[in-house]
This record gives sequence, C-alpha cells and structure tokens, in this order.
Amino acid sequence: MAELGAARAVDAVKTYGTGDAAVHALAGVTISFPSERFTAIMGQSGSGKSTLMQCVAGLDRLTSGQAFIGDTDITGLSKTDLTLLRRDRLGFIFQQYNLIPTLSAKENIVLPLTLAGEHADAAWFDEVVATVGMGKRLDNLPSQLSGGQQQRVAIARALVPKPDIVFADEPTGALDSRTGMEILTFMRRAVDESGQTIVMVTHDPHAASYADNVLLLADGQIIDEMPQPTADRVLDRMEKFEA
Repeated sequence: MAELGAARAVDAVKTYGTGDAAVHALAGVTISFPSERFTAIMGQSGSGKSTLMQCVAGLDRLTSGQAFIGDTDITGLSKTDLTLLRRDRLGFIFQQYNLIPTLSAKENIVLPLTLAGEHADAAWFDEVVATVGMGKRLDNLPSQLSGGQQQRVAIARALVPKPDIVFADEPTGALDSRTGMEILTFMRRAVDESGQTIVMVTHDPHAASYADNVLLLADGQIIDEMPQPTADRVLDRMEKFEA
C-alpha cells in the first residue's frame, strides 16, 4: 500500500470503453505524492500521466481502486463534496489558464477564497503577487494580459489560498522559454521556501528537472522513478523507453 502523503493512489484503474474496445488508461497504479515536495509525471501521449493526475485530484473517477487527498478517501465522495474539497484544499494550474474574463487579475487570484467566503492572507497575497510580477496589473482583465501574464495570474490563484497540494498540467506548455523558466523557478521556490506540494504533468525534460522526483509512465503503469533529476538524465531515460 502507498505510504501516506499529500495525495496517493492505491491500485488505481481507469478504463474507457468496454469489451474489445476497452482502453486501460491506468492499470493498477499505487503511488504516493509526498508533502512539501515537487513531483513530475512524464510519459508519452496516452501513457496515462494526465489521467493519473486527474483521478488523484478528483477531476475524474477511477474505475476501481482508491484515491486520497491526505487521509480523505475521495473515491466515493459525492459531486458536491468533491467540488468543496477541490475548492478548499487543492490548487490547479492548467495550460489553458481558465481565468474568468469579466474579473480582474486580482479578482481571479482570490476567486477560490471568495467562493469559500474567506479572505486572503494579505502578506502572503502580496508576496505571491510580487513573485509572479503582477503587482502593477492587478486591475487588468485577462483580455488585457499576455499569455505569460495570464499564466502568472493562474499560478497566483493556485497558491494564494495555501492549498494542501497544487496540481499542474503542462503549466508552461504555451509559454515562451524565458517565461516558462521564471514560472518553474517560482514553483520550485514555493516548495523550498513555503512548503508547498506540487504535482506536475509535463512532457518537457527541462521542466521535469525542477522537480524532486520524476515518475515515468507507460501503458497506464509507473515503469520508473528518478530522484533529483536533470534534464539530460530525463531525456536519456525517455529516449531509452521510446526505443
């Protein structure tokens, strides 16, 4: 059984379709994501990496097995309870940003807290906003921001509520290399300096090198792990698996 962590999966199976057309996106995965660590999930398209993250984060349901956030078994939670858990305990960073177009940058950042009827910690809000470099653009609507700026807002939105864990799906995939490096550096700092827990799906060996540990998936199973990764080591390992 997976050790307790910020999140974990136990014998996780996710199947799409039935009979001969069945596709096993996850084929019995057991894994724990440790607290206050940065974990990257990698694999070729169709390997199950995004499915694993989505099921552990409560965005999709497992066919069988269990998924936990902390000590909470989310497998059987109702849609309402899952929604509340995601709002109150999780942060999400997606490649598509998912900002509300009619809200300012500041309103987007504090939206999870607003929905929960809570207020942001002022000092932490200022620190996060300063770190992502959006202090002068808080009154702007998303349409008035560049893609990189919108992603910075999305990252601030994920971190300001101080969630138990942040799930990031290709968070730098749509950004130029310089902006992507700045975002990854900030995510790394959030782990090292603020004790944040981050689970990131990526196809980029350079992005994965910012993590404490890399999980490599193929055919819905974890086939390797790499602690203290470097971009060159990750690329070499992936090329061997592809071969």
